[in-house]
Amino acid sequence: MNKAAGAVINTVLLVVGLLMVAPLVWLVGQSLTPEKSAFSIPPEWVPAPFTFDHFGGIPELIPFGRMALNSLQVAVISTAGSLLVSVLAAYAFSRLSFRGRDGLFLLMLSALMVPVQMTVIPVFVLMRNLGLVDTLAALWLPALINVFSVFFLRQYFNTIPRELDEAARIDGAGHLWILFRMIVPLSGPALAAMTILTFELSWNNYFGPLIFLSTPEHMTLPIGLVALQNGQSGSSVVVFAAITAVVLPVLALFLAFQRSFVASIASAGLRG
Repeated sequence: MNKAAGAVINTVLLVVGLLMVAPLVWLVGQSLTPEKSAFSIPPEWVPAPFTFDHFGGIPELIPFGRMALNSLQVAVISTAGSLLVSVLAAYAFSRLSFRGRDGLFLLMLSALMVPVQMTVIPVFVLMRNLGLVDTLAALWLPALINVFSVFFLRQYFNTIPRELDEAARIDGAGHLWILFRMIVPLSGPALAAMTILTFELSWNNYFGPLIFLSTPEHMTLPIGLVALQNGQSGSSVVVFAAITAVVLPVLALFLAFQRSFVASIASAGLRG
């Protein structure tokens, strides 16, 4: 590839990147803009002057702190629990040999083709029978089984040389030692990627809380944002401030694990 072609590609990527980031920049800018200057045309990308008063008005309209704690609790438990289950399952499909392993793996992958709306009824019946409806456990318990996470980690584990396993077994290591003392430390990029994706999916989940939760003190942030928007007729800058407060934690998590996320995508591949 010559320099001219490289420059063109970099320019195109830069333009596309700016177009993708522009809505987020505008969102943050509007949340810091005084009410009388908001939604101006052309838009003000850098508010001058800026104010944080809109963020202070959020708790007056919805119990933002309580909802944030609920969302954080569900996201942390869902992320940590699904990673643990996925690591164990991925190791079994990657390293253990047992009858029907490949068929079971294909059967599990078929679950990715089933829309979540088709499974919500049996899951709701199960949560009702367990007495977990209108509790946060109804959100994080089904999230412990993450088929895509199992698939992704299994593919990454397959890229780790099996000679390391054999050397560890010669020294008397068992499966759990090999998994948690050798394979998991070598799978940092893949685990970081799944941490970001799982946390983001749980943090932004709206469908689950809408179905399983009914008590206000159990509500999560996505439900709170809809209630806030309805209460403000969808036009108040306070809504933009609340959305910014919800988006920033996920953005910070992504920036913290950005290099590991990119490395996992680049190296995991689709090796069988």
